[in-house]
Amino acid sequence: MSWMFLRDLLSGVNKYSTGIGRIWLAVVFIFRLLVYIVAAEHVWKDEQKEFECNIRQPGCENVCFDYFFPISQIRLWALQLIMVSTPSLLVVLHVAYREGRERRHRRKLYVSPGTMDGGLWYTYLISLIVKTGFEIGFLLLFYKLYGGFSVPYIMKCDLTPCPNTVDCFVSKPTEKTVFIFFLVIASCLCIVLNFIELSFLVLKCFIKCCLQKCSKKLNSSVCEDYNLRYVECGETGVPSLLHNHHSSLAIDTLQKPEEKLLYDTRDED
Repeated sequence: MSWMFLRDLLSGVNKYSTGIGRIWLAVVFIFRLLVYIVAAEHVWKDEQKEFECNIRQPGCENVCFDYFFPISQIRLWALQLIMVSTPSLLVVLHVAYREGRERRHRRKLYVSPGTMDGGLWYTYLISLIVKTGFEIGFLLLFYKLYGGFSVPYIMKCDLTPCPNTVDCFVSKPTEKTVFIFFLVIASCLCIVLNFIELSFLVLKCFIKCCLQKCSKKLNSSVCEDYNLRYVECGETGVPSLLHNHHSSLAIDTLQKPEEKLLYDTRDED
């Protein structure tokens, strides 16, 4: 299986992620994607051929294998990686939408198309929630399908067409259990990072909103204080009485030459 598209997708999201998001991306690349490609695929290679039961009844091994492994474990991990990574595509699409909007209007509409504000902040937040939901959902699904995160040495099977209860054996159960626990720990670490990043973004937005409200209250109280002493308070924050004072000085300055001219004319007369 080729993972080039997934790699390019995550690399594109890295430009618009926070610091915690870049740590999450490193964990996905190193501890999940590379481990899956380099080692895990080879451990689960030909798992159905290496599944054996202590009876040669035709169809018995196939039925028991399908019962104990309704979905291949390694394919389920691959599906989890894909589903966890695709919500990040929302962020890339939103940034592309901003860039296209600027090209259509032929002017700068954003400080930077990748700036985490406005609609892009909500898109990033939604992608975090969806990723966390997929992570938790796949862990619960894995636990429910296989009855835990360990691979047993012996499996008892009494399904038809097996004539009686037979013992079935899985190849390399210890090695598979080690890799499963490793991938589960990496998935839990990604969930923790997603929760931390989600809390960081919400807390940052909350603090920003509180500061804006405090500044608005402070400005309104200053304006009310000025209104007690002056007629009005302009948008520039300069009291109107002071402005009127400067205007009156300017009028007096203009009127003084005329008064001087009138005085000189009377002297000539």
